[in-house]
Amino acid sequence: MRLKGRITTVLSIACIVGGMYGAACLGWLDKTEDEMKVYEDNTLFGHRDTLYLWYTDEALTDYLNSVVVSYSEYQDDTRVIPVYTSGSEYLETINQASLQSEEVPDLYIVGNDSLEKAYLAGLASEVRIPDENGSMQDFFPEPAINAVTYHDKQIAYPFYFETSSFLYNKTYMEDWARAQLEAERDAALGEAAQEQAEREEPTEDGENEQGEADLDITDVIDEAAVAARVEEALPKTIDDIRDFADEYDAPEQMEAVFKWDVSDIFYNYFFVGNYIDVGGAAGDSDKSIDIYNEDAIRCMRVYQNLNQFFSIDTAEISYADILDDFIEGKILYTVVTTDALAKIEEAKENGDFQYEYGTSLIPDVNEELVSRSLSVTQCLVVNGYSERKDMANDFARYLSCYSVDNLYDRTGKLPALSGVGFTNPCADAFVSEYHKSIPNPKMIETSNYWVEMEIAFARIWDGNDANAELKALSEKIMTQISGEDYTEEYIDVPEEVEEEDILEEGDEEVQN
Repeated sequence: MRLKGRITTVLSIACIVGGMYGAACLGWLDKTEDEMKVYEDNTLFGHRDTLYLWYTDEALTDYLNSVVVSYSEYQDDTRVIPVYTSGSEYLETINQASLQSEEVPDLYIVGNDSLEKAYLAGLASEVRIPDENGSMQDFFPEPAINAVTYHDKQIAYPFYFETSSFLYNKTYMEDWARAQLEAERDAALGEAAQEQAEREEPTEDGENEQGEADLDITDVIDEAAVAARVEEALPKTIDDIRDFADEYDAPEQMEAVFKWDVSDIFYNYFFVGNYIDVGGAAGDSDKSIDIYNEDAIRCMRVYQNLNQFFSIDTAEISYADILDDFIEGKILYTVVTTDALAKIEEAKENGDFQYEYGTSLIPDVNEELVSRSLSVTQCLVVNGYSERKDMANDFARYLSCYSVDNLYDRTGKLPALSGVGFTNPCADAFVSEYHKSIPNPKMIETSNYWVEMEIAFARIWDGNDANAELKALSEKIMTQISGEDYTEEYIDVPEEVEEEDILEEGDEEVQN
């Protein structure tokens, strides 16, 4: 405290004499311990080279300040100043600062979908991991590498990601599994008793002699067996969800077996993610566009049929409401993004969530059509206008490859780095989903693709023809890319008749 008091006094004098540190002095008392150390380093040790790291998510503030402190111990000739920047025109602000400010943003955090725009504006440069440290493939999964790749160059480091996963009420599933096992045990007891009765033989005086029952059945349901049954019952396909819903005896408070935000493309895209190509693996090639194809049409027809089964109104649904309903025990299954974990854990601490929950991979569309989720990767970009690119590259590598073990605990964000362990095991399903996800494309020409796809999903859900909607969407995107009118050749995909529809038609014929 005495040392800090002396420092404060010295700075106060500097403020009075020079006037240039006034704003910093006013904010001194509001700083955390980590921020204090960053401030002391950056103010008192002017001989250090300075890097400016820009970011837009305030949830990262404490974490970044902590990493900056640890980095200063690892690299004592460099200081890093995190700069929180709000506003919708983020890249434009970075561009202006790069051209007009003396404090050029040396590196910044941005979504992978903005990388082409950043690179073409000169705001992104190629990054590299020194040969002695391995390659980027040694650190990150393929979707993360694709997310930061532009025309065969890696122009950023993957930092953290967002994707969707399957969320379920574990308590309800365990209750169901326990009831199933109890019913099976009771049935086995009944069969054993029946077999025992049939083995009874009459004695000489005409009375029956009871033989010893050869029963190895316990009244206690093994919890390991319950867990195994839950794991076995988790849906592998959307058809599994429908079959389970048909047979499930839901608790009174439950309103839906499966409910998700059908109005948001992020929670829907898994239906077609494996069969639609926008930009190739890296999302950067206008020569690789395939929106209108037979598999995509079939997937969207499955999606449309779910409206008849689950009856979700796109005009009245929202992700926040879905999550609230899940916390209140009104929903068994849903699709969520990573933020759901923090909200559920907070509800548990507050006593508002009375259940256990679990996560798993999103079910496939059916046994033939597989699902694939959309992902967005937040990246660390080295500014092309920076005069300290090597230093910025070194810090970006340190931040993304060596300092993310507590990123989730500190911020609720899941690092893109492979092999990180988490205190919440439910985070693992998101990581698995990310590893097979399709990254958000980065082409400027397709920047409106998600809005248009979301509109198409909504129309198909409400009954419009899936074939026609995908054809129109593809023609619109291809026209934007080619710069001239584009017409897709019509693909004739016969409607698939479900077994239950065939049975109904057969019943009608019999009645006639």
